Amino acid sequence: MTLVSAITETLIALCVVLPIVTAVAGVTVGIFVYKKLQDKKLGAAQKTANKMVEDAVNEVKEMRKNAAKEAKEQLDKERAELEKEARDKQSMLSRTEQRLIQREETLDKKEQSLDKKSDDLDNQKASLAQKHAEADKLKSELQNANNKILDEIQHVAQLSKEEAKNRLIDAIRDEAKHDAAKMVREIDAEAKEEADKRAQKIVSLAVQRCAVDHSAEITVSTVPLPNDEMKGRIIGREGRNIRALETATGCDLIIDDTPEAVVLSCFDPIRREIARIALERLIGDGRIHPGRIEDLVEKARKEVDVKVKEAGENAMYETGVFGLNNELVRILGRLRFRTSYGQNVLRHSIEVSHLAGIMAAELGADVALCKRAGLLHDIGKALDHEIEGTHVSIGVDVAKKYKEAKGVVHCIAAHHNDVEPETIEAVIVQCADAISGARPGARRESLDNYVKRLEKLEEIANGYEGVEKAFAVQAGREVRIIVKPEVIDDVKAMYMSKEIAKQIEQDMQYPGQIKVNVIRETRAVEYAK
Repeated sequence: MTLVSAITETLIALCVVLPIVTAVAGVTVGIFVYKKLQDKKLGAAQKTANKMVEDAVNEVKEMRKNAAKEAKEQLDKERAELEKEARDKQSMLSRTEQRLIQREETLDKKEQSLDKKSDDLDNQKASLAQKHAEADKLKSELQNANNKILDEIQHVAQLSKEEAKNRLIDAIRDEAKHDAAKMVREIDAEAKEEADKRAQKIVSLAVQRCAVDHSAEITVSTVPLPNDEMKGRIIGREGRNIRALETATGCDLIIDDTPEAVVLSCFDPIRREIARIALERLIGDGRIHPGRIEDLVEKARKEVDVKVKEAGENAMYETGVFGLNNELVRILGRLRFRTSYGQNVLRHSIEVSHLAGIMAAELGADVALCKRAGLLHDIGKALDHEIEGTHVSIGVDVAKKYKEAKGVVHCIAAHHNDVEPETIEAVIVQCADAISGARPGARRESLDNYVKRLEKLEEIANGYEGVEKAFAVQAGREVRIIVKPEVIDDVKAMYMSKEIAKQIEQDMQYPGQIKVNVIRETRAVEYAK
């Protein structure tokens, strides 16, 4: 038991000691292995560090070498640039020095030249002084000789100095006047030729672009009747119907022997139009009595008012003139029922507006102003039967009343030369008015006025000295004057044409223009016996 116990204890002791010994041995071996690994890592790290240090040293050496090389190259480059700059400055200094030397030499030469010229001027001054004295002496001698010659001329010619001077001045004046007249005639001919070409171009373009109806219009004042029996119904019992119609319309009804027609007579075209519409409706309705007459006249008046306003608005839209006062539009529309020598005044105003606008565009003037003034230039004719005064003065007052521009008012005032035109727009409106009124078929003139105008033309022409015959031709648009060649020369003929034209403009009123044609011819007649 003892042996077994001892063996058992020994085994137990071994079992206890053996793990401890094994653990210690393991720890000792681990420490040894760890130390070996650390030594190995330390050696590798030492080698890496040494290599890095060596590489860094080599790199620093290379960088130092490159830096030294670059510094040397930069230094060489800067040295070369400095040397070049120094050479350039040296060259420039050399050139400047050379120029200064040359300038100094030039100044020396100029100084010598100036000295020489100064000496020459002194010599010339002395020479001039001597010549001046000689000239004074010669002048005095010439004056004495001239006085002697004048005395001898006066003695021979039996004329004083003043008389001879006046005769010479008169002769020179006549010669200069003749030369001036010839020059004026040549310049005038050239100017007229150029002006005619430009005027023809502008007017032809304006007329071409403003084609209107050439037939003369007239306000209807005759109302047709279906039969003569209707005349009695219009007159009514004891004339009550005709009196009611005349009272309501303000027109006179002329019922004469004219078959199937009644004539309306009134100075106011608006009233005449109202009466015409009312009478036509009464005739068409057949019921003619005072109550019915008043109703239809009132309806006709409202209808005419609408037509008047529409006519004014249509004229505005047709011409492109906007911004007119409403009352001014109504006054403008009344021109639809107004005629002048058979020409409808509203159509004439529209035509003048178009023509003025076209000519203004060609001449570079104010187109809007010309069109507006052209449309309103005869606005006074709508009221000339109600207000005293000419249609020009009435038109000016109406335009001012409704705040039209000063340029428009001036164009209205100047379109018949009541005032002198001061602007190109006023002249354009005046020309457009003349073109519209003077074109063929635009207006009619009574026979008496036509004959009086022709007689007046011939009378003005025959009133000048040296006129042999005068004829008004081309329907009064040209006057041909035959002068006596022994009394009137070419220059006087030109002056005569201008003077006659001026007198015609001052003394006569006429549409368009009148050509004054002075004819001078010389005929040499001899008989063989």
